[in-house]
Amino acid sequence: MRKKLLLIFTGLMVVFTLVACGSKSQSDVTKELNGKLSDLSSYKVNAKMTLKMGTDSQVYNVEIWHKDPTYYRVNLKNAKKDQSQMILRNDEGVFVLTPALNKSFKFQSDWPQNSSQAYLYESLIKDILEDKGAKFSTTKDFYVFETKTRYQNNKMLPTQEIKLNKGDLSPAVVKVMDPDRNALVTVEFTKVKFNANLDKEDFDMKKNMTRAQLGLPAMAKANDGAFTVKYPTAKISGTKLIEEKNVEIDDGKRVVLTYDGKKSFTLVQEKVVAKTAATNASTFVEGQPVDLGFTIGAISAHSITWSQDGVDYMIASKNLTKDELITVASSVQGDMVK
Repeated sequence: MRKKLLLIFTGLMVVFTLVACGSKSQSDVTKELNGKLSDLSSYKVNAKMTLKMGTDSQVYNVEIWHKDPTYYRVNLKNAKKDQSQMILRNDEGVFVLTPALNKSFKFQSDWPQNSSQAYLYESLIKDILEDKGAKFSTTKDFYVFETKTRYQNNKMLPTQEIKLNKGDLSPAVVKVMDPDRNALVTVEFTKVKFNANLDKEDFDMKKNMTRAQLGLPAMAKANDGAFTVKYPTAKISGTKLIEEKNVEIDDGKRVVLTYDGKKSFTLVQEKVVAKTAATNASTFVEGQPVDLGFTIGAISAHSITWSQDGVDYMIASKNLTKDELITVASSVQGDMVK
């Protein structure tokens, strides 16, 4: 009997020891993340990002390079359309490149320091560390945090779920949710390499533009000026589309959508023939950069501009708030009915 009790006691001790060793508290994990943030020198990451707007979804393959402290290269490639954009940050500023049009926009900005970025590891760590009310749980393979976001339009995307791999605390899955807890942005990380071999030249704007253009399958398709008109799916109460005008321009096509009602605005979509390398130069963009999920736009008091899939977009309004401008712009995603 004594031997049997001893075996049971020993077994229970083994179970308790295994549970204790395999389980970390929220405080333990956040302390380790803080250490990771301090020691983070560089990384290369591959991920799949899915954006859901209404009934439509856009899927992007994302490649992220980061070198401490402020060098970034984020390549966003549409999985279906084989078109890409790149966000670069180096000593000269922040650039958004559209290789198919040989076009680049330049910001003087501190992006991405003051806003959540679902595909940047150090941004996720900051979100976890800064939210004192963050929820914490564990599964067999992951530590799971639910935190507030730091998006400029955080009314639309107030919370996120961050899954970290237990082994090295690398990111696994991030879901950014609307107020009803629907995941509008999902990032699934497929490869994470810390302490990657990167130098300053890897973040040079001209070199990255040239490299991206060499990978383009067919420049002629990007140069023909044709595109499908997109309509915002976000509803502004009392506002509706009253006019759609096609405007022929010398080097492409322009479509102007006019919305009128309690809050009126104009949405302009334009595609132009790509410029040659000799005539191309970075265009300085007025306004503050804003993360639309699929690209970086520029927002001012009464307008927001961005480029996607070789098409330039602008929304102008005297009575939409900045949050509303961002909400409408973020919803110009699918080929929707009017």
